Amino acid sequence: MTQDELRELEATRRKALWLLASLPPGDPKASEALAILDDLDHKERNDTLHNDKPPELNEVRYSVSVERHRSGIDIVLELNIPQPWRERFLQASIGSTRLGGSY
Repeated sequence: MTQDELRELEATRRKALWLLASLPPGDPKASEALAILDDLDHKERNDTLHNDKPPELNEVRYSVSVERHRSGIDIVLELNIPQPWRERFLQASIGSTRLGGSY
């Protein structure tokens, strides 16, 4: 999967999650968002360019190095986060820690 394809997939995933979050329980529109998420998960699992399955979240958490910033805060450099988790983080951060659009 190319970087552009991954970015598009994660942006679509984020939109579907926000749609689900905005719906009241039992809303029939939820099935549309769930179908989108199922399709995205299927695409990710069947990505022919990945030889191995992506690491689980806990594997990522324990494998990424944490560095002490000169301010005294522990930080993780984006480049140290493996894909697809890095792109998920970037998409989830739009509007809170970064502007939207291309990187």
